[in-house]
Amino acid sequence: MKTVAKQSILTTISSYIGVLIGYFNVLWLLPYALSPDQIGIFRTIQDMALLFVPFAQLGIGNGITRFYPKVKSHQFAFFTMSLLIGGVGFIILASLFFIFRESLVAAFASNSPEVIDFFGVVLFITFFSVLNSILDAFCRSFLKIAVPTFFREVILRLLVAILILLYLAGWMEFGMLMYGLAGVYLITLTGMVAYMKANGIFALRFSFGSFPEGFVKEFLQYSLITLLGTTGALLIMKIDSLMVTSMIGLEANAIYTIAFSIAIVIEMPRRAVSQVVMPVIAEHFAKGRYPEINKLYKDVAVHQTLICLLLFLGVWANIHNLYHFVPNNEIYEAGKWVVFWIGMGKITDIFFSVNGEIIVYSKYYLFNITATLLMSIAVILLNIFLIPVYGIEGAAVASFMAMLLYNVIKYIYVKIRLGFDPFSVDVIKILILGVVIFFTQHVLLQNMESGITDLLLRSVIISVLYLLGVYFGKIALKSQKEVIKKIKGLRP
Repeated sequence: MKTVAKQSILTTISSYIGVLIGYFNVLWLLPYALSPDQIGIFRTIQDMALLFVPFAQLGIGNGITRFYPKVKSHQFAFFTMSLLIGGVGFIILASLFFIFRESLVAAFASNSPEVIDFFGVVLFITFFSVLNSILDAFCRSFLKIAVPTFFREVILRLLVAILILLYLAGWMEFGMLMYGLAGVYLITLTGMVAYMKANGIFALRFSFGSFPEGFVKEFLQYSLITLLGTTGALLIMKIDSLMVTSMIGLEANAIYTIAFSIAIVIEMPRRAVSQVVMPVIAEHFAKGRYPEINKLYKDVAVHQTLICLLLFLGVWANIHNLYHFVPNNEIYEAGKWVVFWIGMGKITDIFFSVNGEIIVYSKYYLFNITATLLMSIAVILLNIFLIPVYGIEGAAVASFMAMLLYNVIKYIYVKIRLGFDPFSVDVIKILILGVVIFFTQHVLLQNMESGITDLLLRSVIISVLYLLGVYFGKIALKSQKEVIKKIKGLRP
């Protein structure tokens, strides 16, 4: 567990450094340097590419984590095979992209025709991201998550900031900026290869005959099945943006993008924890340690709810302050309620803990097909119904409702099949504490004007009240005792 904790902490640090850079990029640099339509193109192209990644990858990311323990002695042959499968998957996706190109053109031609000019960038980003995701999955098998996260969350965003600054300085045209975006993904891929080589975990071996009999078939079958089951969350994150662009326009997507980026900070700890616990869950299942999985399920629920609810309180209580600093905020603050509903969707995902990861690595992984199919139908239908009526807020509500449905279905299934339950008294205490603190700060500071003073004062009050509530409410008592013990150990 020490390794998990250390990697989680380092990963979380990288994630939040990335968040700060991302906030600078999305909340200030992009609105300052680009027009709303250009921001819409910038994010639509990225979202389309990243939505394609798991399909091009053929789902082998989770397969690598699950099957790595079986072929540790032939790990580099396994790694090489995974890269080749990813390459084949990309070729299949690229072929389908060209076959159905006219349908894609038709989807954007009416409200966002400018997107069509950059379809080539989509394929470049998809290809580099597919390879990067395979390298990332292999690092995860070694419990080396921190540095890959640093490349993904920090280096990538720094390079994007530099790219936009070059455009702002007039050193490149917008078209060159878009193709430069693909170059940014190539640079991070190169960095990952260099890191893995330096740590002795990158080598190509073509001795595929050394695998156990039937291994390749089982690996591919599992990967293709989990592909359908693990694209759910990504579909929710990306499909709404693409549908907003298609059904409303590029400016609407720019407003939606900035709001979504404000809300996404809430789930950063959940991402970090998920990356680290996945191989742990896989190993526990492999060795039949079910009580340990159930304990991990509960512990993760408490700790990530504890952290993420505080972030949600900070973001939503300061929403007026956050938009106060956005250039041209009179355009973008129309997305305020998008932040709320996307944030609620993230809290829902956090609240139900690692139910998806448990299903993926259990013998019941086939259920992911059913859950994802229901969720995919729900999110698309909800978007089709709600966007024309409520605009970008309709897309956000659709995401929240789909995420809630998705998690309830997975929770019930895990409860029935495995008897695991993430909920405890501590989780209920945290939720009650959050509601009380939100209304308390609202009453105390309702007459404050937007700005840095309000943001700092509101954040301090929320944090102090939250920590006091956690302490006196005896929430996560074991972790509290460990923290207090470490603090005492630092005293001279």
